[in-house]
Parts: sequence; structure tokens; C-alpha cells
Amino acid sequence: MAHLLKTNTGPSGRAVVLHPVRRGAPDGGRDPADALAEAEALARSIGLSVAASEVLRLDAPVAATLLGSGTVGRIAGMVRDAADRGEPVDVVLVDHPLSPVQQRNLERAWGSKVIDRTALILEIFGERARTREGRLQVELAALAYQRSRLVRSWTHLARLRGGFGFLGGPGETQLETDRRILSDRIAKLRRELGDVRRTRGLHREARQRAGHPVVALVGYTNAGKSTLFNTVTGAAVHAQNQLFATLDPTMRGVRLPSGRTVVLSDTVGFISDLPHGLVEAFRATLEEVQAADVILHVRDVAHPDTDAQKADVAATLGSLGIDADCDPRVIDVANKIDLLSEGERAAVLNMALRSERFVGVSALTGEGVNRLLELVDRHLRSGQQQAELEVDLSDGNALALVHASTEVLSRDDQDGLARMRVVGEPAALRRLAARGGIRLVAGDRARARVRRPAGPVA
Repeated sequence: MAHLLKTNTGPSGRAVVLHPVRRGAPDGGRDPADALAEAEALARSIGLSVAASEVLRLDAPVAATLLGSGTVGRIAGMVRDAADRGEPVDVVLVDHPLSPVQQRNLERAWGSKVIDRTALILEIFGERARTREGRLQVELAALAYQRSRLVRSWTHLARLRGGFGFLGGPGETQLETDRRILSDRIAKLRRELGDVRRTRGLHREARQRAGHPVVALVGYTNAGKSTLFNTVTGAAVHAQNQLFATLDPTMRGVRLPSGRTVVLSDTVGFISDLPHGLVEAFRATLEEVQAADVILHVRDVAHPDTDAQKADVAATLGSLGIDADCDPRVIDVANKIDLLSEGERAAVLNMALRSERFVGVSALTGEGVNRLLELVDRHLRSGQQQAELEVDLSDGNALALVHASTEVLSRDDQDGLARMRVVGEPAALRRLAARGGIRLVAGDRARARVRRPAGPVA
């Protein structure tokens, strides 16, 4: 049964939110009421005022409208009644994929704009993306979605709200857009994103040469990644109790308890039924996760659907070739333990004591963050190897690089050389051995000799 909520009109208008559930279909462990609440939160995050919401039980999907004729008629009556009261419904959000035909038929039956879950997520991303890369990625996903639809609002990029036109806007007109122009624009965006991917690759190589491991934050949207990022780094990344509060990736240096520096990367949040086109469009950004030395899976452990959210994130990581259960780089970070009962909190902390891949934290209060950094430190140190290096004392950059990328156990300076015994990751030692001004004299590659240049190399 639909339940009316407080009706204060938002900047994007009033919305009815519907969450269809097929009877007997697997729900992935997710409570339909919680799924409906998430859909409402998505609507509010784009500025919509939720006038009514409902879980719809379906015996079988209908090809023409998804919903049965009785349900379609009842919702149409609800929309008409709201209009008669002077509270018109501007958009109906169906929290389910809709075909172009289903969308058109429902709009005709209800006399209101209809969007599905994919369109709403794309609208949110279109409004929140701030960097040029983010805008390119979202626009590509939006155009790929619109190409098969009658909606032709992709050219309205100057709207004040900054979205991609799925919700419409005051004074806008729908322009008939030629498919060839649309395809040309998509091809251009893909070329530009190719340049972005190459640039990111160069930046990654530069970080590797500098010897700084990368620690990536991933997790369900609103799990607290940005809050944890701010707590660990002291940064001021926008963090809010809102779905997809931040989209654009951010990186900051963090000093671990051992003294070594790592790069912490905050990435876009995942969500159930994340549009495939969006995952593809954000491939350049998500490659940062693939290349990370440690992956912190931040979970809202206080959320009733935390297990289902974990499965959703694992599925998205799986599409990137990362097995969240078996990949040794992945550490589960149970966030928001401050919201748990005493018994639940004790259970989480006890589990953390028994595992090297699980830790309980509160990003808001800072509890458990020091243990998290120690765990990251141990992960980076596991599998490390000892080696002996010779470094030109005249090459300050090389000396700084050795100290930044390894732990120096001992050092003896003589004859213009610093003889250093270090502990480091095999990849870091290989990078050092390949650099001019540094010679690996003992270790896995002790037989390899690197010629020293005549002068310092930056």
C-alpha cells in the first residue's frame, strides 16, 4: 500500500517512487522495504520531493508496461488525484529497468514523466561529476543509454542543474536528434576517454617510479569512504550522509606507522544494479582499483542490508577481474561500529582480532583507524625481501627514493657510495634496480648490475 510522505516541493519537483518485486524471484538477500528506502534516497539526492512510494508485487512482468493493467490503472488514479489536489506529480520513478516501449506506454497511461533506475543514477552522476574526466565518463554512459530511446535531451548540457535531461526542466524543448550526430558524439567521447586512460597510466607509472604503493577505497555508496578518507588523510573531501555524495576520485599521501608513505585513493561508490554502461564508462577510473597494492572494502556494518551490499560490491569488483574473497589485497573494513549495539560491536571487534583481512572502525570517531593503518602496513610488508643497495651519495633523488620505497635497516657511507641494507617489496626493489644511480648488490636480482651514470638522474 502506498504511503504518503511529507510533501515539501523540492527543486526538481514531486515524485512517486515504485519498487517492483516479482513474486518468488530471488532478492539477493535484500529486504524490499530497504530497497524501496534506497530508491527514495536516490530520488531525494537529486532534489526530488517524494510524495508517495510503494513496493509492487508482480506475478509476471508485462511486456508492454512491466506492471499489470490493474496496477497501472491504480497508479494513474493516484497521479490524477494528486493533480486535482494541486500537488501534481512531476516524475514517477520505477526502481527497475524499463525498455523504451515500457517507458513510453507508462508515460501515456500516467500522464507524467517516467524514468527507471538507470536513468536516475545517470542523472545523479551528471549533476555530481565535477572534473572534466568525470563529466566525460558520465556523458558517455548517458548517451549510450539514450541512443536506444525516444528521449533526445543529450544536448542540454547548459542546464543549471547540470544533469542529463532525464527529469526535464522548465522551459526545455525536446529536440529531434539525428542518430548519426549522436553516434559521432559517442565516438568522440571514447577517443577523449582513451586519452584520459593513457594519462592515468602515465601518472600510475610515475607513482610506481616514486615507490609509493597505492591503497584504494571501494565500497557501497554512503558506506563512509569519504569520511574515512578525510579521517586518515586530514583532507576535506566532501562527505555527506547521502548516496553518491562524491564521484570524482581523489588521492592523498598517507604516512603509515612504519614511516613509509602510501597513496590513498577514494573512488566512486558502487550500488546494486549499477548500470553496465556506467561501469564501462568509468573503466579509466576503476583501473586505479585494479592496479592498487591494497584494496580497502569499506562496509556500512550497521546497515540492515550490509551483507547484500557486500555482495553487490563483490560482483562489481568481479567484473574488474578482482575476487573479493580470494584476492589477498582486499581488506574488509567494517565501518560505523559506533552505530552498533554493544553486543554487535564486540562481535565485530572480536572477529577483527582473529583476522588479518578484517578490521572494525568508526570513520566518524576515529576508533580503529590506527589498527587499520597497521594492518595496511603489515599487508605491504608481507612478502617483502631484503636486499643490499649501493647508491651514489651525489644523487640525492636516488637516496630519497630508497628511503621512500623501502625500510632502511642499515647504512654505511664510504668512497662516495651509500651501502644500504633494506627491506622492500619485490616490485619496489625491481624499480630501484632499474634506476640509474642505484645498484642492487645482494638480493633476488643480485646478479643484475645496473651501470651508474656519470651524473645524477632525476
